[in-house]
Amino acid sequence: MLADILTRSLVDVLERPDLRVVAAGLMPELDISLEPSFQLGENLLSEPHSVTGRACLKLGEPCLRMPGLAPTFLRQAVELFRLLHNGADARLASFAAARVAALFHALDTNAVNPLPQELALCAGDVPDSTTLLSLWGNLKKHLSNTPEFTEDDAKRLRPVLVRLWHVMAPAETLMSSGGDSRLAVDPETGLNKYSCSHRPRPWAVTFGSSTASSLSERGFGGAEFARCMMMNALLSKQDPDLVQEGIVRSARAGIGRHYSLPEDAVLLSASGTDCELAVLALVAAGTDRPVSSILLAPDETGSGVPLAARGRHFAGDSACSTTVGKGELIEGFPEDTQLFGVNIRNEDGTSRSLEDINAECRELARREVKAGRHVLLHRLDQSKTGLAAPDMETVTELQAELGEHLSVVVDACQARLSPSRVSEWVRDGLLVMITGSKFFTGPPFCGALLLPNVILEKMPEFSLPKGLKSYGNRDEWPEQADRHALNNGHNIGLALRWHAALAEMDALFSLPDSLIRQRLSDFMTEAVKLVEASPTCTLLPVGKPIDDGRWDAVPTILSFLVEDPKNPDAPLGLEDARKLHRWLNADLSPWVGEGEPALLCVLGQPVPVPHPLVAGHAGALRLCGGARLVSGEPSHEGLDEKQRLQRECADAKRVLAKLELILENWDVLLDVNPVPRYAPLS
Repeated sequence: MLADILTRSLVDVLERPDLRVVAAGLMPELDISLEPSFQLGENLLSEPHSVTGRACLKLGEPCLRMPGLAPTFLRQAVELFRLLHNGADARLASFAAARVAALFHALDTNAVNPLPQELALCAGDVPDSTTLLSLWGNLKKHLSNTPEFTEDDAKRLRPVLVRLWHVMAPAETLMSSGGDSRLAVDPETGLNKYSCSHRPRPWAVTFGSSTASSLSERGFGGAEFARCMMMNALLSKQDPDLVQEGIVRSARAGIGRHYSLPEDAVLLSASGTDCELAVLALVAAGTDRPVSSILLAPDETGSGVPLAARGRHFAGDSACSTTVGKGELIEGFPEDTQLFGVNIRNEDGTSRSLEDINAECRELARREVKAGRHVLLHRLDQSKTGLAAPDMETVTELQAELGEHLSVVVDACQARLSPSRVSEWVRDGLLVMITGSKFFTGPPFCGALLLPNVILEKMPEFSLPKGLKSYGNRDEWPEQADRHALNNGHNIGLALRWHAALAEMDALFSLPDSLIRQRLSDFMTEAVKLVEASPTCTLLPVGKPIDDGRWDAVPTILSFLVEDPKNPDAPLGLEDARKLHRWLNADLSPWVGEGEPALLCVLGQPVPVPHPLVAGHAGALRLCGGARLVSGEPSHEGLDEKQRLQRECADAKRVLAKLELILENWDVLLDVNPVPRYAPLS
């Protein structure tokens, strides 16, 4: 019986989705006679080419006595095993594994057991050499062959640790860095301000790719693989700057591979909004005229985009970890940049005709060029609700007419476009902004700007704004960029987020375009029927992309208004729609007894939409198809096409059922205001 209990306990730990990825291929054993929390077996180094590690990793009695620490001990053991298996020095690897385990533990919202001293002291700054020597007494117990570690060794090791300490961290910790405060994880909920996690969250039903997604196991594995490659290189005494630069540049190369572009044509940015700054910097540097920026749908792009489009700080902090003054002009950006917004909706919330939008863009562009200004025209493809404008015919017409006084950037941050189409635009001289965090379902805050040859050829002549140092590093930009305007650091968080997104892109684009289109079309057709059948939802008009046979002709964002339970004749206002959105993603079981109140559901965040019956704006929720719906998840294993579609449609139906449940219990939930958490309360 005791053996059975131990086995089940170990299985519970191993079945955590994050640890399942991290410990893939390993088969830890429990040995309750073992005094330390774990020990690596003697055959570790004698079988360096073993990929399974079977019988090399034993968990000890503390894992039974303190089950709350078992995940942390396992994380430490796996890290140490991986590093030693790749030839790292045992002393350096031991402190690296302790550091990773301590930060891993800090991310567990239900962690109640205090850490043992050798881990707790590695959670903060690098311990001094005397403390390192003291900690070694416990850390060496995990090794079968203990190397000598003297006071002089500790003094020599500490400077090495100081240089590497900031990247000796779990992938999920690193991925929460290198953006702004919205990436920070709330220790109480395990989620960031997007209500997402950098750990897999497979129990949540997710159709929110128009805003953000928690990582899948595949995406988490992509980031973890890149992190492990970096750690192995760092601990093999390679140059830390070159190793970190390599991780960043490999992300750029991976993006370029999917879009048939060289690495130098890919510029990384922490977000789509950061991309906007890079666009303005490049356009302004290439003209002696003041810039007039024409921005489509200011209400349906990122909230900071209108500020970034004028060269102003769009948040209180930046990707390079500097505090900045939101709304203030960034050093070196021109003060005379003007911004003109073009709405894509009428005052009653209905979509403006494409002809009207095209006409307004033409008029603005011609007027500004005539006034002696350079026009930066944004083509939006797509907005947060799936609309696109102006059309490419208008863009081509203005390019021919206005020539060198017009630059065009396509805001494709939703990334709901065939890579072949995007590549064509870049070859035609357009800049294109993309992200890995929307359709591709990578983690929030991974943006990129794709650069045409016309920009790359002139880039050596460009003098860029010095204020870009708050937002970008040299290794994120092409080699020929003005290096004086960029940081010397490395945004490893951004690089790992992109490696997570690239894992999703690799899986998606390994499939034929015809299959991608079929799966998207089949699901979205059924999803439309489900929303239209809901008694409390009103579907907004769906954008209709041009159909030239590619998969991106399928609209993948369904925007809908929800009936106000207090006023059934009107939809929910924006703030109430935000409450509904949060509660869908929360466990409501303490307050609601019927249905599936504990089900965690993720939709796209509400978008403000004008409505004649709502003071201010109504809030449109969004049910979206994303890359994972096509490429699959572990739960799809063994299902044929029909069964996959049935499973996804059943999940969409469950989301709408919980939405109805919330409306029925609105007053109760209004009093308690439930908060989304990483996992259900149970």
